[in-house]
Amino acid sequence: MGEIEGTYRVLQTPGTRLGAQTPGGVSTLEPGQNLLATAARASARTQEKHLHLRVKLLDNSMEIFDIEPKRDGQTLLTQVWRRLNLTECDYFGLEFQHPRAYWIWLEPMKPITRQIRRPKNALLRLAVKFFPPDPGQLQEEYTRYLFALQLKRDLLEERLPCADTTAALLASHLLQSEIGDYDETLDREHLKVNEYLPSQERSLEKILEFHRKHTGQTPAESDFQVLEIARKLEMYGIRFHAASDREGAKINLAVSHMGVLVFQGTTKINTFNWSRVRKLSFKRKRFLIKLHPEVRGPYQDTLEFLLGSRDGCKNFWKICVEYHTFFRLFDQPQPRAKAVFFSRGSSFRYSGRTQKQLVDYVRDSGVKRVPYERRHSKTRMSIRALTADLPRQSVSFTEGLRTSASPSSADASFYSVPTSPLALRGLPDFRDSSGSLTEPRAPDTKRPAAERSSTAAADGNTRRAQSPGPPAPQPCQGLSVDSPQPSPSARKSPLSLSPASQVTLGPAEQGLFPLLSPVLSDAGGARTDGEEEPKHKSMAADEAYFIAKEILATERTYLKDLEVLTVWFRSAVVKEDAMPADLMTLLFSNIDPIYEFHRGFLREVEQRLALWEGSSSAHSTGGHQRIGDILLRNMHQLKEFTSYFQRHDEVLTELEKATKRFKKLETVYKEFELQKVCYLPLNAFLLKPIQRLVHYRLLLSRLCGHYDPGHHDYADCRDALQAITEMTSTLQHSLARLENLQKLTELQRDLVGIENLITPGREFIREGCLHKLTKKGLQQRMFFLFSDMLLYTSKGVTGTSHFRIRGLLPLRGMLVEEGESERSVPHCFTICAAQKTVVVAASTRLEKEKWICDLNTAIDVAKSGGDPSLVLPGSVLCAPPCRSSEEVSPEKESEDTHGVHGSLEGQGQHRANTTVHVCWYRNTSVSRADQSAAVENQLSGYLLRKFKNSNGWQKLWVVFTNFCLFFYKTHQDDYPLASLPLLGYSVSVPKEADCVHKEHVFKLQFKSHVYFFRAESKYTFERWMEVIESASSSPGRARRPEDEA
Repeated sequence: MGEIEGTYRVLQTPGTRLGAQTPGGVSTLEPGQNLLATAARASARTQEKHLHLRVKLLDNSMEIFDIEPKRDGQTLLTQVWRRLNLTECDYFGLEFQHPRAYWIWLEPMKPITRQIRRPKNALLRLAVKFFPPDPGQLQEEYTRYLFALQLKRDLLEERLPCADTTAALLASHLLQSEIGDYDETLDREHLKVNEYLPSQERSLEKILEFHRKHTGQTPAESDFQVLEIARKLEMYGIRFHAASDREGAKINLAVSHMGVLVFQGTTKINTFNWSRVRKLSFKRKRFLIKLHPEVRGPYQDTLEFLLGSRDGCKNFWKICVEYHTFFRLFDQPQPRAKAVFFSRGSSFRYSGRTQKQLVDYVRDSGVKRVPYERRHSKTRMSIRALTADLPRQSVSFTEGLRTSASPSSADASFYSVPTSPLALRGLPDFRDSSGSLTEPRAPDTKRPAAERSSTAAADGNTRRAQSPGPPAPQPCQGLSVDSPQPSPSARKSPLSLSPASQVTLGPAEQGLFPLLSPVLSDAGGARTDGEEEPKHKSMAADEAYFIAKEILATERTYLKDLEVLTVWFRSAVVKEDAMPADLMTLLFSNIDPIYEFHRGFLREVEQRLALWEGSSSAHSTGGHQRIGDILLRNMHQLKEFTSYFQRHDEVLTELEKATKRFKKLETVYKEFELQKVCYLPLNAFLLKPIQRLVHYRLLLSRLCGHYDPGHHDYADCRDALQAITEMTSTLQHSLARLENLQKLTELQRDLVGIENLITPGREFIREGCLHKLTKKGLQQRMFFLFSDMLLYTSKGVTGTSHFRIRGLLPLRGMLVEEGESERSVPHCFTICAAQKTVVVAASTRLEKEKWICDLNTAIDVAKSGGDPSLVLPGSVLCAPPCRSSEEVSPEKESEDTHGVHGSLEGQGQHRANTTVHVCWYRNTSVSRADQSAAVENQLSGYLLRKFKNSNGWQKLWVVFTNFCLFFYKTHQDDYPLASLPLLGYSVSVPKEADCVHKEHVFKLQFKSHVYFFRAESKYTFERWMEVIESASSSPGRARRPEDEA
């Protein structure tokens, strides 16, 4: 048989009937379609099964991603990170909106279709998930750019509330980042089309005014400025979750790197640090926080909050779990094994890298940086994307002088960009409030040795070429008459005595563009082990230089303390018109002249130190290596202010009376004490002028002890010491009265249940924590010993900072007995008063001996009716106490103080580093003698700090006062970043097991909390050891025999 061309012969198969029609199968082709078209349609149907998910990026652009339906969230996240080429991706996440209008984070380990109801119609958006407290921890410029875009979104959505001036400043930096240098016409056109603030028209002129000052600032520097300003705002990175407490009061819950936050409106009323939290859980709509028993303080064991729905409660719980894991843990937790039969609770776990793992990955992987594109920016490609590192947080003195000639040097040159190709590294370490640094450590910087040496040489040459005096003040940025915050002294004209003429600055702008001074102006940058402190070779053994440096450092801190009164508090009372004119005159006429004098004195010391360093670098021994002539001249001038110093107790008394008479002044006073700049009780700043005189005497004694009698500076230092000793002798009783009055005033605010604590003749002796034996066993109580009575109190209710009176025992007729052998309680003793006997126990034998000694001495003085031959511990001779008829009855223990407590219940916020609260939580005590000795041991200066489990050293400006270390980035900052109360800490030299192989390092330790600090010289190291020993639990705080004499 032949074949027809173009066809194939059909072969019969077994079982086929002859003559039957050949089956061709069931055709799915439509008429006119061919096989290729059918295949294409089938492929299209397969594609339709993919999810086309829309993702809105931070620059408002839209991207489409194709995902298989059964894929989990990690697949989509990975595609987004790859398309954006994002290295530090774990800071970010994708969020979508719940039907109830709150936002939910896409979970990586859960299928997308189980999270989003209608994926085809859903819109996801890229957002910052974890906000580090310091933008310096972001190592990539691209990451900081995305963070700036997130803050831009938050401003527009009103999730970052701030003052109008601050908002305008943020918008101006965003404008500089997007369109470049100022051009009024282009700026106005751009702002018409693009919105940065909700009510942008109202702040338009301020935005343009600020933008004009950013000339020459690169987009990367502008981004960093945005982050630096925003991180100081209280609402930075905060996302509210509406809730209510057990009483039904409406509150907002939030979570941050430090723990769970509670807000009332937009005011933070409580923080539960991670270290205090034992367990977080939820049950239906109830969110539960279980605290550690030893640190819960006044709170119950378990706190309960009610959220709007179960889904909302579970969503907030998941966010808390992720924040805790990301910031607190070193390694990603392992998922729990699934139960075979049944499971209880949620199996949710954070599945990404922790911050430490992310930092280590970026540091060790050597990821190559690639260019990226900025929307709207005139510089379409970031020139520094390949070479730039994180902008340093300060510039050196020579850099400041070098750039001061440019019109924008005061504004744009503060954050310069080094050319190191290596990224900064850092990991926050979060401690509890008792332990207690709540601020993270900044990253560490490594530069090649060749680069460091060349930079140092260039700086040295430039320094020698400059004039030795301090740089001239530059115009400050962001001045506004209506802003609530005043500008610091380094950025304002000489202070006018008229408070109405003050020019003020928004709170977030503070510290951005400080006036650089000749000495110690290179702070704020981080340093690693390989980078050494600058050496003053010819001055390494010259103790006089470091004493002069200590005078300069402490003078800077002292001037900042005076500014709290002369600038900040003045601005607050003038704005509210809260202070009577006569009190205004009395207060500021006594403080302003002293402040102006010390401003001039500080300038002289700065200039002399600059000349001292300059002459040393030139290997000359000219007349500039001396400080005595300046001290002698200024100590003689200080004598003219003796009358002002003597009136400070009158000022303190009248201010306290006025706060009781004028409700408006009382409100302003209390609100001002809650501001960050008021880092001590406000009345404590009134003691600073006289306390500074005592400090001058100590420093001059050190200088005279160091110099040989034949030294060219010895005579001036000796005469200056004689002059200041005469002044301190004259004012000794005034200082003692002031310290006692200030302490009684502070306690009057903290104690509830006693009205007239401040009475003539009453002196404070000791405060501290003891455990009182009750029917329920040993109960923690706070005891306060005065010259006429002993008070014991308990901590107030949740959310308040007060102690309520539980009992009052008069000292007349009191006996103290040691009865430790009769009871099994260690370190206990018995206090027998006229109508009550109290058994108490101290934490240590030393604490017990201190209490018994002070009690017996005070009882003897009370018996003698104020016999001049008997003196109270740490006091001056006092008049006999006058009992007030309105005092609390001493016969019975007060259990209910609702009448007084009601008016104070709202004062929930307090400063946790005051001695009364530290004694309560550290279970220790402080006497007036300790506080008087601490006056001479105030210290300031730069130290390198390192945590126990970290490698890098961070340079910080550290201030020691009131038994507490306060940490600043630089000495120009207006308020501290964090504080560390030292009561209970031990100070020592690191051991071999600590693996710290550096010179001049001391170690602070309280239980498991360990910090290392490194000084620049042997003298500085010894001084820090000395002052910290005076405030810590080491033997240095125990009163030595030579101190008793």
